[in-house]
Amino acid sequence: MKSLKKKRRIQILSVAAVALALSAGLIGYGFRDGINLYRSPSQIASEPPAADETFRLGGLVEAGSIVRGASETVTFTVTDGAEAVPVSFTGVLPDLFSEDAGMIGTGRMQDGVFVADEILAKHDENYMPREVADSLKEQGLYKGPSS
Repeated sequence: MKSLKKKRRIQILSVAAVALALSAGLIGYGFRDGINLYRSPSQIASEPPAADETFRLGGLVEAGSIVRGASETVTFTVTDGAEAVPVSFTGVLPDLFSEDAGMIGTGRMQDGVFVADEILAKHDENYMPREVADSLKEQGLYKGPSS
């Protein structure tokens, strides 16, 4: 009788271990493209990303760098004060997108140009994305909103 209970426990534990391994594998498979790391222009200059890596780039849109091209293509430069990265975006920019304003873009590097799939801009006078503010604080260019 004891050996039957022991076999049943081993079977249940084995099935639970397989189910746990399978669910962990499916979660990992689902996140493979869903995690985007944030990088500043200085980090991109010091450690260039892999060609197929999707990541987030943040900083300030450099004054005088916005060039509107054919159709919906816009090019501009993003800086953190120390380094600058050229950006190309095809699509409709947010209404609050402007020069000297904080932004974060999601995309990939192609031939030294960040090709953005999505652009996010500040939403009011005092807002700046946390990652951008932290990068600019490290450079000594951003003091934060007065409280």
